[in-house]
Amino acid sequence: MSETISVLLVDDHPVVRTGLAGLLGAVADLDVVGEAADGVQAQELARTLAPAVILMDISMPGTDGIEATRRILDDGYSGAVVMLTSFSDKARVTEALTAGAVGYLLKDCEPDEVVAAIRSAAEGHTPLDPRVAGALLPSRRTEPGAELSAREREVLDLVAEGLANKQIARRLGITERTVKVHLGNVFRRIGVADRTSAALWARANLRP
Repeated sequence: MSETISVLLVDDHPVVRTGLAGLLGAVADLDVVGEAADGVQAQELARTLAPAVILMDISMPGTDGIEATRRILDDGYSGAVVMLTSFSDKARVTEALTAGAVGYLLKDCEPDEVVAAIRSAAEGHTPLDPRVAGALLPSRRTEPGAELSAREREVLDLVAEGLANKQIARRLGITERTVKVHLGNVFRRIGVADRTSAALWARANLRP
């Protein structure tokens, strides 16, 4: 028999906590050692119980799950926090992981996924719902150069034509210094170090 994993449940809905406690209580290697109804109580119980894994809701009155996670880890908690929530938007997921959560599950996942995630987190892994992991990936639909401003694209296009900074400035009616500023931004945005590379990038990505 493997070592028992102690779990703290944090959710402001009693029905949810009861359901989770019943689910996890039926699993031999999991032990629900406490339940908290809000972030403040979660912080107190994390300090006194030191559970291996905290299953944390995000949306709670007062101190929410993200802030509670941040505070718990600041207290020196060495276990793993796994979010179990209804929110799957990129901003919320990123904020939770930045606060220190190691896992992120959605409440409509299967019961065995919750159990597997707790075990995974206790072993030092990062259990993420596939739908959440997908939200964190950059969109493949983003077109090359989409992050460039209209003026930066104009400057880059003229660089690709082989024009010098002075010629570009004259063509666009701006100062040579401004051209250099735009070029610096262009290099940074497309990930190149010089105008030759920028010209090659433009010919490959911006020309029909």
